[in-house]
Amino acid sequence: MAAIAGDGEDAQASVTGLLAAGEGSLSAVAGVDEGLDALAERVATLAIEASDLGAELRSYLDGLDADPHRLQEVEERLDTLDRLCRKHGGTVGAALEHAERCRAEIARLEGAEERSAELDRRLAEAIATRARLGRELSEERIRLAPELEERIAGELSALAMEGAALEIVLEPVAPSVDGGEGYAASGRESVELQLATNPGMPAGPLREAASGGELSRVMLALSSLVEVDGAGTLVFDEIDAGVGGNTARAVGERLRRIGESRQVIAITHLPQVASQASRHFRIEKTADAGAARAGVERVEGEELVAEICRMLGADRTDAAASRHARELLAA
Repeated sequence: MAAIAGDGEDAQASVTGLLAAGEGSLSAVAGVDEGLDALAERVATLAIEASDLGAELRSYLDGLDADPHRLQEVEERLDTLDRLCRKHGGTVGAALEHAERCRAEIARLEGAEERSAELDRRLAEAIATRARLGRELSEERIRLAPELEERIAGELSALAMEGAALEIVLEPVAPSVDGGEGYAASGRESVELQLATNPGMPAGPLREAASGGELSRVMLALSSLVEVDGAGTLVFDEIDAGVGGNTARAVGERLRRIGESRQVIAITHLPQVASQASRHFRIEKTADAGAARAGVERVEGEELVAEICRMLGADRTDAAASRHARELLAA
């Protein structure tokens, strides 16, 4: 048995050499045995095939562009790709999305100068618009304040606050840090309502100068003159304190007028005011097992007439009071 060893050209030489030697040995006994002659032909064919195959392999190897550093580069790139995937989402797709976001951010930063100029332009326009609107608002306030003060004085006089005056004080907002005009949410000035409850008295802030009943009547006067945006419900607690007679009726009429467009809840002890309402509720406080409870009950029909009688200082059996109660409700 022949041993074949080596690689490359040495291996090829060993194979072709062995085949050539075998072919020579078989040629020496040609014609002796037909079977052996057939084997000799196959060996000759293998020798030719081996020679051709060796030439083609050498040509293929010569055509390869072998770079000893290429494998290392590929391994380094694969390692980098693996680290990027782990850091930015765990998949190649997530890493590519992150890369796209980074490219977009870089593009935005590269255009920061142009964007800054555009923002500066828009800011200048907004400042100019604010100045124009603020100036227009201030002019309207200065023009309308005296008219509103006069109309409120008339309303307060009808609500038993004769001689009371409501002043609208416009206080400029402090200048900005750069010395320019100051602005607040309400414009270039703050608006404060000051009340003088009697002639000759100095006006003071509304929240300090007015009692509870006076404050309610001032709010009633304001609500009668202007629509309060967003105020769907108005609550007046004993707005009739200190008034009676025709003044109480005037208060009730104003409450009813406001109630045509908004919900008005008025707590009152005066029949002139209560009779103006479209719905009536009675609040009663009871003591039960040492605990005070307040109950609210709607009253209507004859029960309402009886309740108006009670507010008039009589009971339901008083014919004159009952007639007066019905007249108030019918009015």
